[in-house]
Amino acid sequence: MFVILLLSANFVFAQNKLNDPIPKMPRLLSQREQMDVREMWLKKRLDTLVLPMMRRHNISMWIVVNEEFNSDPATEYLVPPMPIVGSRDFFIFIDNGSEKLERIAIVRYAEERLKNHYQMISVSRDKLGETLRGTIAKYNPQTIALNMGGTRGQQNGLSHASYKMLAETLGAETEKKFVSAANFLTEFFDTRIAEEAAHYRNAVLVTDILTRRAFSNEVIMPGKTTVGDVRWWFLQQINNLGLKTWFQPDLRVQRQSKTTATNQQFLSVAAESLVLERGDVIHIDCGLDYMGFSTDWQKHGYILKKGERDVPAGMKTALKNTNALQDAIFKFARAGMTGTEVYDAAMAEMKRQNIEAMIYSHPIGTHGHGLGASIDFRRAIGSSPDRIRLGSYMSIELNTSTVLPEWNNQKITMMAEDDAFMTENGYEFFRPRQTEFYLIR
Repeated sequence: MFVILLLSANFVFAQNKLNDPIPKMPRLLSQREQMDVREMWLKKRLDTLVLPMMRRHNISMWIVVNEEFNSDPATEYLVPPMPIVGSRDFFIFIDNGSEKLERIAIVRYAEERLKNHYQMISVSRDKLGETLRGTIAKYNPQTIALNMGGTRGQQNGLSHASYKMLAETLGAETEKKFVSAANFLTEFFDTRIAEEAAHYRNAVLVTDILTRRAFSNEVIMPGKTTVGDVRWWFLQQINNLGLKTWFQPDLRVQRQSKTTATNQQFLSVAAESLVLERGDVIHIDCGLDYMGFSTDWQKHGYILKKGERDVPAGMKTALKNTNALQDAIFKFARAGMTGTEVYDAAMAEMKRQNIEAMIYSHPIGTHGHGLGASIDFRRAIGSSPDRIRLGSYMSIELNTSTVLPEWNNQKITMMAEDDAFMTENGYEFFRPRQTEFYLIR
């Protein structure tokens, strides 16, 4: 069951209790069903969102160039979700002054579903330059935005070769109109539509289920199971579901009287050969991809010693401190704030509570490390001047460190990561956060 806690800042947490059964795996859509749903999303985004965004960023024309074996990160979210690859394809978005975005796809191979969203022009290689010049000249745009000039990979899909091809084909005067689409792409990728939420919730649910199974006796036998066994079990389950992941699952292990190494201010990842023992505090960082979305998830388990039925009291305090840090972010974060404003307020609250804390939360959704405002001690990484958008998704990633009396006052770090979305009243989690350790007997 879920126990609902009402907090003073008008937000709600559904708590994940240890005696809850692992939820049933949801039915995931077939490839054809995914195509139909994502095409509906695509139509809505192209029909209603892109043109106003272009105008806010003073873009007259936006050109996305997709190369074979070197796809632009934006392409997947501009076309029906299937391979549409010629040696070089062009997706052109034009503000013609009307209330309707004009869209042209100049492609090597015709694709039936592409016609649902674009005026499609299929040309041979020897006619490509002529067709491209004629199309741009017809509209004489004031600015031509290209996917370049940003600080992140999602903003830099245009290769040097494709830039050179555009410049040589269109000429020096047109090249002067080229501008960076980086800020536009941040808004494009960080903007969600309501219809996506239910499917993203399922993606997070699947991540939750696999994590809870991984941190159970289904997978772990103390004294025999290695870190590598858990990692590869998780990856195999994703593969069995027909899904992928955007990064490798990592495990960290904290052990009494053993110092856990650090790497760039974070606890180091455990070696695959490490055997999991009774008394270990284990942590997983994992995620998966579904329906064009990525999840990111961190949870803790405890391998009970002989005779133990629960974690030591000090570990419960440590996890409560991490929950308190989550509470602080949810208390202060609202749409329109910068990530830096939220970070400063939450860390001030932790100082008042005398809790040692770190926050490194990041946008999520179309990419695991998305574009948009980050709530992060490194600040500049997440374009900190950007403001949190209503409806946007955030991976609430953080940790606290607490002295553990049962381990001779050794310090223990509790890391958590939960995907959330911004409402008018603040963040809400897609799935219940962890308030108790997963126990391995």
